[in-house]
Amino acid sequence: MKPATRLMFVMALLGAAQRSGAQSAADSSRTMSLKDAVALAQKNSPLAVNARGQLRSSRAGVRSSYAAFLPTFNIQATNTQNSPAGVVIDSTGHVFSGRWQNSQGFSTGLNLFDGLSRLYQIRASKAEVTAARANEVTQTFQIALLVSQQYYAVLAAKESESAARAQLDQAQQQLAVSRAKVRAQTSTKSDSLRAIIQVGDAKLALLQARNDLQTANATLTRLVGEPYQVTANAADTIAGPTVEIDSTKLVQLANVSPAVQQAQAAQVAAQAQYRAAHAPYFPNISVAYNRSRYHSDSSFNFTHGGYNYSGTLRFTVSYPLFNGLTREQDVVNADVARQNAEALAQDAALLAQQNLVAYIGTLRTAEQQIEIQQVSVVAAEEDLRVQQQRYQLGASILLDVLTSQTQLTQARLALIQARYDYRVAKAQLEALIGQAL
Repeated sequence: MKPATRLMFVMALLGAAQRSGAQSAADSSRTMSLKDAVALAQKNSPLAVNARGQLRSSRAGVRSSYAAFLPTFNIQATNTQNSPAGVVIDSTGHVFSGRWQNSQGFSTGLNLFDGLSRLYQIRASKAEVTAARANEVTQTFQIALLVSQQYYAVLAAKESESAARAQLDQAQQQLAVSRAKVRAQTSTKSDSLRAIIQVGDAKLALLQARNDLQTANATLTRLVGEPYQVTANAADTIAGPTVEIDSTKLVQLANVSPAVQQAQAAQVAAQAQYRAAHAPYFPNISVAYNRSRYHSDSSFNFTHGGYNYSGTLRFTVSYPLFNGLTREQDVVNADVARQNAEALAQDAALLAQQNLVAYIGTLRTAEQQIEIQQVSVVAAEEDLRVQQQRYQLGASILLDVLTSQTQLTQARLALIQARYDYRVAKAQLEALIGQAL
């Protein structure tokens, strides 16, 4: 067997193995729309679970802050055995062994004034709920962005696979033409060898595209959070309508984006905590009342009569004159946290505007690139057709055909990248403003 024939035989076997492996991988994947993939990810993602848990905890914190204004209430009951037993004389003069001491009672207390700390704590808790709610929205769209990016990566891999398959078909057709011209002695053997190299490169490109597709499917499956393999719907590859961008409206939405709201709510909470840190400079006033009964008995008995009752009502005013500068340290720490929150809130607003400019620019650039690359693909296809006809007629050399094939491949890949950039930029804008475009 000649070396060139042996090479073609090995490549044919390799191509058959690739088609078999790709077919089995495609059969095991479940096609899913972008909307369904995002919905499942927002349900299963650890980021979403954490955001929902944070919101629940913040709401519980608000309830606890309000409950701090309610009085506390405790009950207690004890039955103690004394050894040795003591001698007890009851009210009738009866003398008996007081081995068991029984007592029951309750106590209640209320903080009347704590330097307004509880009021500021309620304000801080409400601000934390607002921040948690904004964080939940942020995480929801961040998950949508991650899934969209990966979903579009799968679509790009599918498009790359189609482009590589078209490249392979063209290379194989050119190989057949080159062989026919060699047999007709109208071209040199070098043309058929170069065509074989082109076929090999096309097969490698197809192999790489299929490997990229399998990797992209695996990543999308992890983001979706389902036990089965998922893949993107190839029908979504068709470009949809372009987004009409209202820059003025987007600027307004960016100023109230979930990330900005979250930073502003954190700033409000930090300000409330700063004011609450001054509460120890005021006296603490509280009231407490407790009532109890007790008696001694020779046996274990909770129902025995003859209890002795007592009650206490206590008003307490306390003020720490010096506590090792703990109050001062707490105030400084709260002030530092407040200043940090203010700086973060300002930076969040500026970052939103920065990202808005970048995403709009990327979106518009990608939109223009799509239009340009679509024209380039059509022109490259026509150029290749002309060069192939010229080569068949002997009016051009194989190098011209190979150059046209390379240009067509590059134009197709550039169109795929432009579509991916456009889709990702749109998803980034939606994640930024917290709304679907």
